[in-house]
Amino acid sequence: MRAAGKVVVITGAAGGQGAAEAAALAHEGATVIGLDVQEPRAPIDGVHYRTFDVAREAEWDELHTWLKRDFGAVHGLVNNAAITNRTPLGQVSVEELNRVMAVNLTGPLLAIQALAPLMTEGGSIVNVASIAAQTGHFPPAYTASKWALRGLSRVASMELGRLGVRVNTILPGVIVTPMAADHPEAFTRLVLGEIPLGRRGTAEDVAPLVVFLISDESSWISGAEISVDGGQAGHGGMKQLADAVRTAAVEA
Repeated sequence: MRAAGKVVVITGAAGGQGAAEAAALAHEGATVIGLDVQEPRAPIDGVHYRTFDVAREAEWDELHTWLKRDFGAVHGLVNNAAITNRTPLGQVSVEELNRVMAVNLTGPLLAIQALAPLMTEGGSIVNVASIAAQTGHFPPAYTASKWALRGLSRVASMELGRLGVRVNTILPGVIVTPMAADHPEAFTRLVLGEIPLGRRGTAEDVAPLVVFLISDESSWISGAEISVDGGQAGHGGMKQLADAVRTAAVEA
């Protein structure tokens, strides 16, 4: 029961990575508040769901009041909610950019502003970025939002450290979730060629790291950025070149 007695808020908890994280933390004894604009696909025992738009400041104000009244404190926050956008650089509109930023960046900022004041010493915030925040991934709106989230995380880890609150960032790679379900087959084949461990990840590959970062086991880890991507970002795009060199050597 590594999260026993902790009240943890998770955004984007209705499905995908958020649902797996909520299930894992509930299994470890946490009281989980699951926020999402959608109803949960499969409700999880021990998770209290609220229909919620992370980009609306008024909803965060209401949540702050409710949590303070009913629970008194918050011990963990997982900023998992995100939307994607694949419009390329030459066509992306200001409206698209603003919408992606509202969910992927403004949402976590509002969450931190609303919930950090309720956190006791030992509190933990986990921001879920992406491998896109380490690369020049082609969709500019999504990529810019995730790079910006890394910056927000670093500022928050510095500012909240004096309160005993940790802030860390995780950077998942290609994860099998509904948000990624529409990837073309050719894209999937190409990506698999870039992953040293040879497979796409699952939400259950990410959830244990979230549990660790929320738990007291990570009590002296803050400002960290941890990849969960099968090694994809670690080679800097050189894997296919290495594979070609290896193949040429065998053929010679």
